[in-house]
Amino acid sequence: MGEESVAVWNLVQYLIVRYQIAETSAARAALMLGGALLCIFVPYLLGSVNPAVLISRHRPGGDVRDYGDGSAGTGNMLRVYGKKYAAITLVCEALLTAAAYWFGFFLFFGYTGGGIAGFFAVFGHIFPVFAKFRGGKGVVCLAVVALCNSPLTFAILLAIWLVVAFGTRFVSLASVMFALLFPLILRAFTGEGAGLAVAMAVAASVTVVIRHKENLSRLYHGKEPKLTFPKRKPKKSDSEDSD
Repeated sequence: MGEESVAVWNLVQYLIVRYQIAETSAARAALMLGGALLCIFVPYLLGSVNPAVLISRHRPGGDVRDYGDGSAGTGNMLRVYGKKYAAITLVCEALLTAAAYWFGFFLFFGYTGGGIAGFFAVFGHIFPVFAKFRGGKGVVCLAVVALCNSPLTFAILLAIWLVVAFGTRFVSLASVMFALLFPLILRAFTGEGAGLAVAMAVAASVTVVIRHKENLSRLYHGKEPKLTFPKRKPKKSDSEDSD
C-alpha cells in the first residue's frame, strides 16, 4: 500500500496498529482478507439496490426496464416517467454509491478501499442481484465515485461531459467520454500512491463503456437519438396575440 492510501483513519489499519498485529501473522492475513471481502460484498449489495426498479414498480406503467432503452437508471426514468422520478432516482443512486464508497474508504486503507468499493457499487448497479442482474448503465454511480475520489477530477470531467453533451447532443457519447477520461485524469491528480484506486477506476470505466456498446453501435451507424429540449408551450396570451 502506498503512503497516500493509509494517510487517513480506517478500521483495518487502526486494528493493526492498536493491537500490534505482526505483518506475517495469520491474524493480520485474516483481517486483511476480511476487510477486502467486505469492500467487495457490501458495496455490491448497496449498488444492487436499484432505485429505478423500486420506484417504477409502484407506478401505473410498471417496471421501467420494459420501456425506453430497457435499462434501470436515471436516463431511462427521465424518458419514461419524467423529471420528478428521474431526479428521485438520481439522488438515490448517488446516496447509495457514496455510502458504498465511504464504507470502503473508512474500512480498508482509505482510497484503496474506496476504489474497490466504488467499482463494486458501479458493478452492482449495472448487474444488480436484487433485480435479475438487469440494471442501469452506471454513469451516475461512476460520477459519484469520481467525486468521492477527487472533487477536482469530477469538476473537470463534468465540464467535459457538458461540452460534449450540449455540443453534439449525444448524451451517450458524453457519458462514454466521461468514463474513458476518468482514470486518466484521476491518475494525474492522485499520483502513484493511489495505484489500486486508479486500477479500480479503470475497471469501473471499462464496465460502463461496455454497458454502452449498443449506444456506440447506434452512434457508428448514425442512429443514436440526440438530446432534445421540449419546446415551450404557448401561453394563452401568446395565442391571443397571434390571432
